[in-house]
Amino acid sequence: MYFAAHWAMLLALLISIAAAGFACIEAWSGQDKTTSWLERAHLFAVLLMILASTMLLRALIGHDFSLAYVAKFTDTSLPLLYTIAAFWAGQEGSLLFWALTMGLAVVAFLYSKSYKELSPRTRLYFWMFYLPIQAFFLLLLTGMSNPFVALATPPADGQGLNPLLRNIGMALHPPLLFLGYAGFTIPACLALAFSLSGERKSWVNTAHNWTLFSWAFLTSGILLGGWWAYMELGWGGYWAWDPVENASLIPWFSATALLHTALLERRFGTLPRTNVFLACLTLLLCLFATYLVRSGVVESLHAFGAGSVGRPLILTIAFGMALSLVVIAAMPRGNAPALPQMGSRQGLMTVSVWLFIALGGIVLLGTIWPVISQLWEPKPMGMTKGFYNTICLPLFTGLAMLLAVAPWFGWRGSLEKPKMAAIPVAVWVGVLGVGLWLGIKPVLAVAGVGAATAVAVSSVLLAFSIPKAVHSRSFWSSHGSHLGFACIVLGVAVSGPFQKSAEAPLSPGQSISLEGYEFTYTRMRQFKTSEMNVDEAIVQVVKDGKVVGELTPQSRSYRNFDHPNSEVSVIFSLGNELYATIHDVKGELVSPLKVTINPMVNWVWIGSVIICLFPLLALRSRREKTAKALEK
Repeated sequence: MYFAAHWAMLLALLISIAAAGFACIEAWSGQDKTTSWLERAHLFAVLLMILASTMLLRALIGHDFSLAYVAKFTDTSLPLLYTIAAFWAGQEGSLLFWALTMGLAVVAFLYSKSYKELSPRTRLYFWMFYLPIQAFFLLLLTGMSNPFVALATPPADGQGLNPLLRNIGMALHPPLLFLGYAGFTIPACLALAFSLSGERKSWVNTAHNWTLFSWAFLTSGILLGGWWAYMELGWGGYWAWDPVENASLIPWFSATALLHTALLERRFGTLPRTNVFLACLTLLLCLFATYLVRSGVVESLHAFGAGSVGRPLILTIAFGMALSLVVIAAMPRGNAPALPQMGSRQGLMTVSVWLFIALGGIVLLGTIWPVISQLWEPKPMGMTKGFYNTICLPLFTGLAMLLAVAPWFGWRGSLEKPKMAAIPVAVWVGVLGVGLWLGIKPVLAVAGVGAATAVAVSSVLLAFSIPKAVHSRSFWSSHGSHLGFACIVLGVAVSGPFQKSAEAPLSPGQSISLEGYEFTYTRMRQFKTSEMNVDEAIVQVVKDGKVVGELTPQSRSYRNFDHPNSEVSVIFSLGNELYATIHDVKGELVSPLKVTINPMVNWVWIGSVIICLFPLLALRSRREKTAKALEK
């Protein structure tokens, strides 16, 4: 049966290669007669990928351990949710999921009004660029990363899913990332197609909704991954600057820069080459993220380890970058408007774009530094959290201040309301001054709190000073997402530097005191399920003689996994969130119980929800024309 699934993917590969070849021949000959056949070829290839994906999903749910992939990532005790999530738990399944979502996204684009309004020549070039990408994924899936490898002697039960992946965050985090990665294929291919076809209208309008959707999926995937790390890994934080965490963050910087430069092109026709470059760069960085995870080139908690897909991926990325630069160089110069003045909202927005690019470059350099430094270091070391925090946090603070001040500038120059613009600046200076007077350290954290407050104050002032703006979706899309960003900056600035923790081995009746809280370990509760044995510590929390709540951290021992895993317990708060983990358990002795106070950490998640949802207000309906500027 799985022989048929493999051949379905192989047939999809051959169709994609043939269609890409026909597209290249038509483009070279100056004709565009095969576009309808290219569309049908893609539909047929996607149907074949759906068939293969359905067979893999059926094998997972049916616990068919004759497939190596099923035996490696599932067992008979695994709950249905995580059995389905095993589809993208491994390299082979995740690549198939990416290829499938990419193909389905292009099918949706094929039936959209935006696609139908393209000229035949632009459609041809779109397929010429897209089909080789699809063929590349199918080549990996039919060769070195085949999910349908059969076992000669199937085991009675599977190995089971890694315990760290048995979390709702990890069930959603990878598919959201892949939806974002796959979605950016459409803007990139459209940018290249428009550049060659000479279509008069701007591609950023055609790709607007796809860019927003892809950005929202990528952002939600990254932030949900941070929540998963906070709730599952038990290290007390949400971001450790791990290489694979960074891998998904790097394309986010270029994608966010693209959102802002695309706005400038839609309004004023500026930066056309920059937008094409950023669209292509974002897609290539998505591929680079996959390379980091699957090549073994860097050591990471999340990586799949050394694999055979690393070299094809890096070669494809290099070829894609060279092709993008050639197309951009061939674009006609035309009469593009001059670069915006620095003393305008356009100019400040351009500065923010440069900050995004600088942050992406810094994170990229820090992530691959062990690879670079091995040229002269016998034992290269990766960058520590201190490196990223020292360099990136000041840039994030500066970015937040730009968001607070830029809306008060006119699009074409001059500060329109100096007194109003001075208020968020005064707020930032005031917060910083109070922090210095009280001796609060680190100063950078105080500066971050001030910048977040300034953005919030600026947004409220804008709503009151421009009453008509609050009825505009564009206003809430931009300034609502900026408010979300401010919440994240606030949570990051406070929760990390001012986190407090303590740990000690405890027996029932013993306590730990921390910042006025009394954590008393009262008893151990033990139980088992079909998939694990659980030791659960009951910890009562008291402050100022009043019971705050109860923490129930667990140590779980899963089937087929010898090492126990910690399960976090928290007492939710918008102020001080209490967080507890246990590690080794000997009888009723916990060694140790670790308790942590994470101040304002939940503002990171509140901001995350806001920043993912508010940009979607800028999505356009079929009948909606180009958005009008709020402020002339």
